[in-house]
Amino acid sequence: MAADLVRRKVAVLVATGGAPSVMAAKGATSTVPIVFTSGVDPIHAGFVTSLSHPGGNITGVNSFVAATESKRLGLLRALVPGVQLIAVLLNPNRPDHTEHLSGVQEAASAVGQQIDILLASNESAIDAAFASAVQLHAGAMLVGSDPFFNSQRNKIIALAAQHAIPAIYEQREHALAGGLMSYGTDLSEGYRQAGIYAGRILKGEKPGDLPVVQSTKFELVINLKTAKALGIEVPPNLSAEADEIIE
Repeated sequence: MAADLVRRKVAVLVATGGAPSVMAAKGATSTVPIVFTSGVDPIHAGFVTSLSHPGGNITGVNSFVAATESKRLGLLRALVPGVQLIAVLLNPNRPDHTEHLSGVQEAASAVGQQIDILLASNESAIDAAFASAVQLHAGAMLVGSDPFFNSQRNKIIALAAQHAIPAIYEQREHALAGGLMSYGTDLSEGYRQAGIYAGRILKGEKPGDLPVVQSTKFELVINLKTAKALGIEVPPNLSAEADEIIE
């Protein structure tokens, strides 16, 4: 698809939805301007060599995904205090999986939280991961940030409900769909910024001169209906911190 767009001589390529689309666009052209939105570290992934001076034909928006896992872990512990074991669901096929994994492990170690890493990169592996979480008597689950997990939103939320496992997710849409809680960057803000950059490039600016934008707007959403179904009473201080409460 990226190669086809380049053949059509588009003025700008906007690559969203994760690292694969960005790499496809980058592999298809070194001249057509590219604006990306992605949760992986753009330097580590090889999108750019510098955040402040991307150079070349690419720039975009980084949503700090890996950096928010420690915050999600803390929020989950605040919602389910005293939980002995937290299962962490990660996708080993993420380009920055190692960084993702070490970030969660360091965050857990810093607060003395026991975790168990469960890996899944396809639908059957998600089922197996939840079966493992139940077998391990995990008291809660942190669902890692990943486009694949986002595409399997309904399945994961249904499994969490079926096994009565309190879980925290990346996107607001998870909480809206019945997930217990979500914390992450405001995706609409990231797409808005990508649109601004695309407009500036269309007006003549060069992508290599536009610094990669670091997302700074985060949102915490709590689904009270799901909390009640799980027998969880949301602490007042956590409710006060939430950007949105779903009744």
